[in-house]
Amino acid sequence: MLNLKERRIELGLTMLEVAKLVGVSEATISRYESGNIKNMRRDRIEKYAKALQVQPSDFLDINDTPQNDTPIKKIPYSEANCVRVPLIGRVAAGYNCHAEENISEYIMTDSDILKDGYQHFWLEVKGDSMEPELHEKDLVLVREQEVLDKECYAVVNVDAEDGLVKLVDIENTRITLSSVNPYYPPRVFEFEEMNRVKIIGPVIEVKRRF
Repeated sequence: MLNLKERRIELGLTMLEVAKLVGVSEATISRYESGNIKNMRRDRIEKYAKALQVQPSDFLDINDTPQNDTPIKKIPYSEANCVRVPLIGRVAAGYNCHAEENISEYIMTDSDILKDGYQHFWLEVKGDSMEPELHEKDLVLVREQEVLDKECYAVVNVDAEDGLVKLVDIENTRITLSSVNPYYPPRVFEFEEMNRVKIIGPVIEVKRRF
């Protein structure tokens, strides 16, 4: 397996130079060089490989799966060991997600994937910004959790908008909300603007209705 740090030094590049080529911070490049690459986003894999003048397969194991490959299950499945989790019609800033007026129906959900001590809800995906990973009308299961411990799909509020499903990357002074569909550019919030973004919680499962 390619040693990323040694390859960068071999090319005479600094971490800052590589970071600019990939579109991330120096801290992120440092994490990659330390071996934390399993959750690297697809768009960054290509840029990183290009920066180091190698192929992605040179530093990624074929069994490594990018963070944004969220398992999709079909509806319905067995109701054994399942509990009712609300499907929320909308998630707006300042609203109680579980308020009765926000619940459109209940979805039978495998209790094994629910984390004790947290509220959970389903949300219907709207629009095509997450195509082809998430389709319009897919259902995403969200765990209400204001802090994300890694880059992941999550539901967020921006200003007064309803909840948005995005790939969320939080760094020290920046929050980046990325879509999968390349038609939609990333939205970057730095320093004070980070306060405009409210984390609702990570997506822990996706279901597709047929």
